[in-house]
Order: sequence, then structure tokens, then C-alpha cells
Amino acid sequence: MTEPARDFPEEKAEASQSEEYNADAIQVLKGLEGVRKRPAMYIGDTGESGLHELVKEIVNNSVDEAMAGRCSRIDVTITEQGTVHIKDDGHGIPTDFHAGENKSGVEVVMTMLHAGGKFDKKAYQVSGGLHGVGASVVNALSEWCTVEVWQKGKVHLQKFARGVPETGLDIVGETEETGTLIEFKPDAEIFETVIFSFEYIAYRLRELAFLTKGLEINVRDARSGEEAKYLYEGGIEEFVRFLNEGRSVLHPDPIYLQGERDGVSVEVAMQYNDSYQETLFTYANNIKTDDGGTHLVGFRSALTRTINSYANRNNLLKNVKFNVAGEDTREGIAAVISVKVPEPQFEGQTKGKLGNSEVKGIVDSFVSEALSMYLDENPDVAKRVIDKIVDAGRAREAARKARELTRRKGILDGASLPGKLADCSIRDPEKTEIYLVEGDSAGGSAAMARDQSFQAVLPMFGKPLNVEKARIDRVIGNDKLLPLITALGTNLGEEYDIEKLRYGKVIIMADADVDGSHIRTLIMTFFFRYMRDLIEKGKLYLAQPPLYLVKKGKQEHYAFDEVERAKHIETLGGGETGEGRGIMIQRYKGLGEMNPEQLWETTMDPNRRTLLQVRIDDAVEAEHLFTLLMGEQVEPRREFIEKYALDVKNLDI
Repeated sequence: MTEPARDFPEEKAEASQSEEYNADAIQVLKGLEGVRKRPAMYIGDTGESGLHELVKEIVNNSVDEAMAGRCSRIDVTITEQGTVHIKDDGHGIPTDFHAGENKSGVEVVMTMLHAGGKFDKKAYQVSGGLHGVGASVVNALSEWCTVEVWQKGKVHLQKFARGVPETGLDIVGETEETGTLIEFKPDAEIFETVIFSFEYIAYRLRELAFLTKGLEINVRDARSGEEAKYLYEGGIEEFVRFLNEGRSVLHPDPIYLQGERDGVSVEVAMQYNDSYQETLFTYANNIKTDDGGTHLVGFRSALTRTINSYANRNNLLKNVKFNVAGEDTREGIAAVISVKVPEPQFEGQTKGKLGNSEVKGIVDSFVSEALSMYLDENPDVAKRVIDKIVDAGRAREAARKARELTRRKGILDGASLPGKLADCSIRDPEKTEIYLVEGDSAGGSAAMARDQSFQAVLPMFGKPLNVEKARIDRVIGNDKLLPLITALGTNLGEEYDIEKLRYGKVIIMADADVDGSHIRTLIMTFFFRYMRDLIEKGKLYLAQPPLYLVKKGKQEHYAFDEVERAKHIETLGGGETGEGRGIMIQRYKGLGEMNPEQLWETTMDPNRRTLLQVRIDDAVEAEHLFTLLMGEQVEPRREFIEKYALDVKNLDI
């Protein structure tokens, strides 16, 4: 029974007086106030990613100068004070007077949203910045920012604080150079962290150098002395060679296709290897489009159709009893697709996906024609590629049959969970977590230690399959990985669905030794190759069990590394080793050495544990490293280890 509605005139009158909506209630954010009020609208977030977006935006402006043929070198420095300064040898931001705004060109660019030279296509045919937003957004979100412009024989300087000019554009010297130098200090009032990562910046700059033939980019960290120089005359062909480092390639030179249609420039480099993974990166105006878009759709469509057409025309599929699918044509491919679009339409402010509908048809038709010509002129390469594709199709059919078999047994669809899984009672995935534990002994201890309401435990025995060296049919049928796939509930391959994930956190818990590290890496390789969005959505973690127990009488301290161990020994009155002071030091060789209470206290209690979230800060570098360290080729792996051996801080032997 419902209660009849009643009016409360006194309350309504009071509300109308306090909440009256008129022109006075409209808040107007002047200048760059809106950026400071809602920074995530412009840079994605105010964490590490948003912080580094500031660097990308200024560098993108310099790269736009290079694409316009006016810049050949960019220098990026993280200073000892934690600021970043970016210098290029382009023409420089215009310093002359802007009649319409009654300000210099520098002040207009640095203080006004949607002010720049990238709208009428006269100064820039294509650009990768935020179209008049980038420089002003960086200025708005910086505690201070200085701009130097070398132009017309003069050095011009202007200073800003939180987006507001502190000085005019002053002439402070003479020079024969041209270019721009911008230095900024991110505002700690805005960002969660203001500490820049050299690796994060360097990886992005390497990408830009690959995408811009002949552009020299130098990056230096004055805090550590690290530095790198990137210059690739081969452009994206060199990019593809880099991606395939550590792999056996089917043809020595990448297939390179380049052309222009209807004002859109299309550049594609691709090379097949003997792996079972698709490695594909797409860019629009040098902006990485992580979520793809119309250029990716056009490329995939052209690749599938052209290869099928060539194979049928040359009678290379006569003994094949299945239809070659798009995913078959992409197995073992490393490709970079780069388009330059005069009027790019991106989905989202930080440009994750290209939306221009016309680009799909342009890329599709161009790649179809150019690739068809290449295959006709290189029949040996075409034959090797098609043999690889046919093998991929056979493996896909085998995987389908394996899925059907396991489904009939009620395995992959979750009807029958693994017998060794100690599940939790709560069914809401957002409130639950699963520990993937190395070995039955540690698994049993973890099952006893856990909070059964929200923590599940799956013991994993033996070393999992290295999926870098195996096709999906072997992955689905693998006795080490099948219980994991089943417990997570997402299925795999064509039927993979992240929405069916049964747990909000997936936590790898392995021994803190060499074998444990290997197992962690094998499991992470599996997730990277077959459930990457689980990592991208921030659901994969590494547990951090302690290495030592430092004990004196009833005082106990856990140490997670050598430094912490030494501090605890000192606290308890011991010397360097603690010997002769009544101090006992226990080195945990494995999780099984801890009783359930210790495991809960150190590694599983949400209030006391330390979890490391697995992230992909740079997909290109992650792709390169997984290939290098987990692939078939020994020599590149040996070279990598020799190069970085001296940087290893904790080595368990």
C-alpha cells in the first residue's frame, strides 16, 4: 500500500528562497580557473599519468614544429629541483603583438584556452597537441612557468605563476638561434605527486622519435645523471625492428607502405615473426591511440581481405578446410600504423581513440592496394606468411575444440570450479580477492590464514607454461593454467569476457627467491598476453611476503629487504649482523616456512600487508621486454642481462 502524496507549503517556500536559480547563480570561471578547478577534464587525472601528460603536451608542440619542417632537435631535462625544461630549435612561439587580444603571441598561447596556430591549417597542416589547449593547461597547472623564445635575433622571456603572467614579454638578450624553451614546476596543490619519472618520459620520447624520421630527441635526468638520445632515420621501420628484437622474423625487412589520400597521410610498417602474439600500435598525428579507432579498423579489414584474396588467387588454400579469420592473419605480426589527419576527431580529451569515419575507408583502400602489390612482387615472403597464417587457423580450430571439450565437462563455464580452490563466501566481485599461491604447502597455509568471507586461495603447483612460446590451444589445455582460467571465470580467446571476472583483486603470492620470481614472471606473462585489460584495469597485484624475521626475546620485527633488516637489528641493539646480542635472524626461504598467523599478519591482512599493483606505464616497452626476456632468442636476452647486471640491487642466489 502506497502512502498518498502530501504538500508541505512552508518547506517548499523555504527551499525556493534558498535555491532560486537565476543569472547570479551561474558561476563563471575566468581565464584558466576552469582548468585548475577541473584538471582531470584536460589531462585525464592528477596522479602520475596526469603529471607526465604535462611533459607530453609541451613536447607535442615541438614535434608539431618538426612535422611542419621547422624543427630538427628537442632537448628535455628533468632538473635537480624537479622541474622540467623543454627546448626545441623551431621557429619559436610568435612574439609579435596580437591585435585582437592586445597581448603578445606568447601570452595568448600560454594563458588562453583554444588559442594557437593549429586551426586554419596555414601554420600547421597536422598537429598532435591539444589544439590550443596544451600549453595553457600546463601553465595553469604549474606553480610557475617560464617561457624563452629565440626569434628575430632577440631572446624574449616571460614568467607566469599558476597561469597568471608575472611579467610582460621582455627582451633579455640577443641570439642567432631560433626556438622555444619552456620550464615549469608542477603545482603540488593540484597533483598527488610532483616527482617525474625518467623512464616514463624517456619511453614516450623514444616513441616520438620513431614516429618522426630524422628528429633528434635528447632526454636527461640531472638528478641521477641518466640520459638518452633518440634519432631514427628509418622511422617506423626501425620501430618494428625494435618490437621484434628477440624474435625470429619470417622476412628480414619490414613491409613498409606509405602514401597520401584526400589529405590524409598513411604510413604502415609490419613484419611477421614466429611468435603467437599480435603486436600492434596505432598513432594519429603522433598521438598514441591506445583504444584504436577508425585507422585500426581500416588496417585490419584490409589485411584480412588482401591476404585471403592473394592466397585464393594463387591457390595456396586448396587443402585448408576452414575459413581464414582476421585473427589468423594477425598472429605473429608486429605492426605500426601512423596516420596524419588534418582535422582529427578523438574520443576523450586525452585522445585514446580516433573517430574520423573517413579515415577507415582511406586506410582500408590504401593498404589493400599497396599490400597487394607488395605480395605480388615478393611471392617468397607471401608464401611464408600464408603458411604461418594457416598454422594459426589450425591452432584456432584446435582451441575451439578444446573449449568445447572443457565446456562439456563443465570446466571453463564455471559450472565446475577447481578442486584445489578455497573459495570465499561473498559473491560480489568488487569486494573479493583471490591469491594465486605457489605450491600446495603455502596454499594450505594461506587457506588457513585468510579471511574466508572475501579471500579465495588457489594453490598452483609447478611452473606454469611460458605462453610466449605457446599457441592458445596449448594454453587452454594446459593443466597448470586451466584451473586458473576456470577460477577467474573469464574464459579465454574468442570467448574471453573481463566482465565475468569473479574477483576484484587477483594477487600473485610466490616465494621471495629465484624460483618464485620465475613463477611470478610466467603468470604475469600469461596475464599480459591473454588478459591484458585485467592489468590495465588495475586488478593484478603482487603480494610482498617478508624476507626476514628479526627477533630478540618477545620482540619480533619483519623485514622485507636488507635495509629494513639492518634497521631492525640496530633497533634491537645489535651490530651489523646481530650476532652475540641475543638477536635471532630467520631467513624465509619460502612461504611454507610461515605459519598461518605469520602469513596473515605479514602478507594477507589488508590493514598491514603491502601489495604492489602491476601496471603498464608504457605498452611499447612492456611489449619489448616480455618478448626479450620470455621469447625464444637467447642472444638478445644475454645482452640485456649483461647490460643491466650492475643495476641489480636484490639478487637471491
